[in-house]
Formats: sequence, structure tokens, C-alpha cells
Amino acid sequence: MSVAPVLLPANQPAQFYRGGAAIADLRGDPAADAGPEDWVASTTTLFGRGEAGLTRLPDGRWLRDAVRADPVAWLGDAHVAEFGADTALLVKLLDAGQRLPVHCHPSNAFAAEHLACRHGKTEAWVVVATTGPAPTVHLGFREDVSPAAVARWVSTQDSAAMLAALNSAVVEPGDAVLVPAGVPHSIGEGVFIVELQQPTDFSVTLEWAGFLPDPDAWHLGLGLDTALGCVDPRAHRVGDLLTRTGSRVAPSVGLLPAAADPFFRADRLHVSGSYVLDPSFAVLVVLAGSGALGDLPLRRGSTVVVPHAAGGVVLTGDLVAVRCRPPTTGS
Repeated sequence: MSVAPVLLPANQPAQFYRGGAAIADLRGDPAADAGPEDWVASTTTLFGRGEAGLTRLPDGRWLRDAVRADPVAWLGDAHVAEFGADTALLVKLLDAGQRLPVHCHPSNAFAAEHLACRHGKTEAWVVVATTGPAPTVHLGFREDVSPAAVARWVSTQDSAAMLAALNSAVVEPGDAVLVPAGVPHSIGEGVFIVELQQPTDFSVTLEWAGFLPDPDAWHLGLGLDTALGCVDPRAHRVGDLLTRTGSRVAPSVGLLPAAADPFFRADRLHVSGSYVLDPSFAVLVVLAGSGALGDLPLRRGSTVVVPHAAGGVVLTGDLVAVRCRPPTTGS
């Protein structure tokens, strides 16, 4: 296989909510205003949707199939020893053109028991841009909540009670938010993020009325009682999950706490001149400026998948990019 980094076009499978203008603006391509999510370097499909969501490489192959054909070149020996031919990572651009419903995601243990999958869906949000007077995220219950109360809110679709029970925080570019599996959350209108997550499309949509066309789609086919078993009813503090990094400038700015390492890693690269990437499977999203990755030209809005076998490829130019990588091995 070629071990060079690969420039990727937009990949925007249909979603149930509005958005997409911020993706088009970042990419500088009006055609990219095709939906609120761009699945970058995806080997993951939408839940129950066949091949929808998969990334196709310029040579016509699915990235998923290319990785399966030569996993060591794409992922490295240590990663393959632990995860096999599985990138263990999904990256998205997500532009919330409206508030998303309150929802949460299964843990690894829940997914293994009920969904026959080794991965749950812990995720993280790196805020790229915001619009509106108070761009807000809602994250985790403010106080411990009884499972009976959660079941009542879901059964009656009491959106006001669900939203009121969550912490709220106004966010700004550079903020990074870790969202552990099970923690209920909602992204508010006007928030544009690079999202890192485990490579599944498992969502328990607690607030489905007015969002999902099929009222039975919220529970992943598991039924109410089983699906609600993945909800974390404990209180969480936003300060434990949100990190303000917008003012930090360095060749590499770490964005997520160590608690994220078993799931994914992210840093923001500030390149002025050159910067050598250590060998790793990685996804790059260029936020500003221009330059090159090896011989590959980059500009604002470029999205790139980097094989492990590309080695110590060099970023050059004057640019800012988010680098997303799989979990650390042995964690």
C-alpha cells in the first residue's frame, strides 16, 4: 500500500437534525453544506444503515477495507496486537444548527453485553467555532437522579425536566469537553465541534419527541428498561469534564485529560515552519492557515488520514490543526 497521508473529501450521511453551514465555511466549499455531520476517516456505519457513514478513499476502496487488508501499515504493530484491524476511532465535524436532543451512549461493558460490540461510545468535543449570543452545551446531571425519575421523563417525554436536570455551560472556541459513556448530554444550537468518539453509532435518545421520525428508534431495539440501564444517574461537575484551551499556543497543545487516553487522544498543532509527527494512525483537521503534510498541500478545511507507516511525516507552513489519534495501547 501507499504509506502517504490521504486527503479526504466531505462525507456527510443524512441526519435527523439541521446544520452544515459551518462545515461548508470551514471547507470553503458551498457543496459541503450537505448536513450537520462530516464523518472523517470513518470505518463506522450509521446504526442499522448498511454502508452509510463509511469513508471512501480516492482509489475507490472503503477505508475500512484498506485497513483490513494491511492493518499493520495503517495502525502499527502495537495497536493491531490490542485492537486488531480496528482503528478504534471515529472523528466527525459536527455543526449543531439546532439544539440536539438529550441523549447518552453505552459503555464498553453495556455494549458487549447487549449490542455484541467491544466498543461503547465515550466521546469528546473540541469546539472550533460558535455563533449566537450564548452557545451552550448541556452535560451530566446536576444532582443524583433516581432511575425511576429518568424512566418517567422518558416515558412522558418531559423535555423541560430532562434539560433542567443537566448542567449547562457556555462554550467558546478552544474548549474541549470529555463526555464519558452513560452521561446524558445535548449540544446547543450554534456550536461547531471536532468530535472524537469510539467507533460506534450507539445512541440512547432520551428526548426523542420532535427529533426522531420513529418513536421506537430511541432505544436501539433494546426496549425501555434495558436501554435506560446505560444511563449514568450520578451528579457530574462540568469543571471536571470541560477544559479551556483556547488561549494556549505551543507546537502541540494537549486537549483532553488522561482519562480520555483509553478511548482516544487529541492535540492542537500550531505550526510555524515545520513540525514532525510521530508515527501513528491519525486524523488531521486543518482549522486555519495553509502548508503541507509531506508532499500533500493543506489549507483551512483540509481533512487528512495519516497511516502509521507514513512514519515521521513533516508538517510545514503556517497553520493550526487538530490531530486525533486512537487510544493508547495497554491502557
